[in-house]
Amino acid sequence: MSNEILRIEDLAVEYHTTEGIVYAVNHINLELNKGETLGLVGETGAGKTTTALAILRLLPDRTGRIPSGKVFFDGKNLLEMSEEEMRSQIRGEKISMIFQDPMTSLNPVITVGDQIAEAIRYHSNLSKAEINKRVDEVLQLVGIPAERRHEYPHQFSGGMKQRVVIAIALSCEPDLLIADEPTTALDVTIQAQVLAMMDDLRERLGMAMIMITHDLGIVAQTCDRVAVMYAGEIIETGSLEEIFTGEDHHPYTVGLFGAIPNLEEETERLSPIDGLMPDPSIQQPGCPFADRCPKCMDKCRDTHPPVYETGTHKIACFLYSDRQEGGAQ
Repeated sequence: MSNEILRIEDLAVEYHTTEGIVYAVNHINLELNKGETLGLVGETGAGKTTTALAILRLLPDRTGRIPSGKVFFDGKNLLEMSEEEMRSQIRGEKISMIFQDPMTSLNPVITVGDQIAEAIRYHSNLSKAEINKRVDEVLQLVGIPAERRHEYPHQFSGGMKQRVVIAIALSCEPDLLIADEPTTALDVTIQAQVLAMMDDLRERLGMAMIMITHDLGIVAQTCDRVAVMYAGEIIETGSLEEIFTGEDHHPYTVGLFGAIPNLEEETERLSPIDGLMPDPSIQQPGCPFADRCPKCMDKCRDTHPPVYETGTHKIACFLYSDRQEGGAQ
């Protein structure tokens, strides 16, 4: 049997607005194995959250469109399932998502226990007593005393609210957890605690996880594989070791690492990537990073770069096209 739990093929996502079409995700391909954590990395506006929303079919009804692509979860194409099937069989039960801001993810007038119970009630046939017992178990699983189930969100700190959001996501023990910048609003100390807890729960429950972030430190701490996203495209993928210690990288990936402070080197300033991401309403004929790339060639602006592969490491860049033509795999 295949160990693969999620496969995305040629996925494109557009937002149709009154000002035109925004090309948010441009024909990406991704794979995720059972029990594995994939870090989806990129700056704000790269298309990371849109990719997650497309997987769960949670794009805005009026503006969101998926013109092409397939999203296979356990062998089934989620894009061909009905809304009722997604709601009753997939969302919450098989795939759960932790959204960016815990402050807005919780209902302020419903107790945290009732909010966790709602998810369990919808996806199970448990009795009221069994649901209450499960709520207590899930709260304790994320480090919250069970007696706090009767409290409201405003009675919790930011870090504790995030734990409640994680408890809701894990209440039905999903096979895949999508965490969209789960620690953005938290201070460094609480961030470390939440990440350690999530990693422990992932191992204990055997879940696969997609960690969406712009923080390479979080990726190094929690992920097995990494996908670097830029302007709606996956420009580099590989194992954690290949991305962090390998010699060959996409120039954008090099730029990301160059913008990280090094505690062992003394320097007056960091090395930011010059320029801004291209306008997402204009389709790029060549490499989306061409205007910001220090190694840009003429063909980079006119032709989409090929994907250079060596083992599990893939780089979409002309710098390695000669090796690919020479038969490197």
